[in-house]
Amino acid sequence: MAFLVRFWGTRGSIPTPGRATCRYGGNTSCVEIRTDDSLFICDGGTGLRELGVDLLRRGNTPISAHLLFSHMHWDHIQGFPFFAPAYRPQNRFHIYGTHPGDTRFHSLLSGQMRSAYFPVDFSELNAHVDATDLGADGARLIEGVMVRCFEQKHPGLSYAYSLERNGRKVVYATDNEIDLTLADPTLPVREPNAPRVIPGKFIEFCRGADLLIADGQYTDAEYLKCTGWGHARATTVVDLAVQAGVRQVAIYHHDPMQSDRDVENKIETCRLRAARFGSPLFVFAAREGVEIKVD
Repeated sequence: MAFLVRFWGTRGSIPTPGRATCRYGGNTSCVEIRTDDSLFICDGGTGLRELGVDLLRRGNTPISAHLLFSHMHWDHIQGFPFFAPAYRPQNRFHIYGTHPGDTRFHSLLSGQMRSAYFPVDFSELNAHVDATDLGADGARLIEGVMVRCFEQKHPGLSYAYSLERNGRKVVYATDNEIDLTLADPTLPVREPNAPRVIPGKFIEFCRGADLLIADGQYTDAEYLKCTGWGHARATTVVDLAVQAGVRQVAIYHHDPMQSDRDVENKIETCRLRAARFGSPLFVFAAREGVEIKVD
């Protein structure tokens, strides 16, 4: 097995617990990516709390993990103060910046734990937490996994990550308004069924992924009201996946206003679009608790 991927938080912007969201989940962004020897955690939204509880329940100590943050907006870091393994002295966590000397992620994580916001200071964490970076070219071999990053279109910037091992590839690309990077951003309104031309560099970054986890927060109608907010049409994610030759795509970062039924309707529209292109792409909605083997 190259990777085991589990979704712990799939919602965007704010936690949305309740009956209307119980199928796909209300926790904010957090994805666990495991190999036989290593643990990667993509984003630390409220789903991180439940991941932490589960890691302790597994009883594998000490716990060592590599934390990859897309960016520091609140819904991607608000679970970290409640991440129980960070309070155990035998554990070790590595937080990665995207270029040499980049310690923003570490400093902003600690900043949200100042006394004005949280009763426990970052300095009181008993685990070893260090800040490092992915190197000058945004790539680094970590425990046999080649990790690369890619700058995305989002207010304040965000980063996608690709993880490659044993000929398999997983891409995590949330909070990316790829609709604003299209060769013709007006095309989806003028000709909704026409293929949308995605920038070549991002296509190559995602090329051949066995699993693409991508921000598809909005339906086409919703996007018209939210242009510039930093998130994508789910249908545009389908075009990205088709053009990049992706095997399967998880539509992720569901809008907090979307019920489970809304999410299912969004996915059905995406599947019809992939079929219209004659693509074998498998499209599904990211759902809390679901595990996917990539091998």
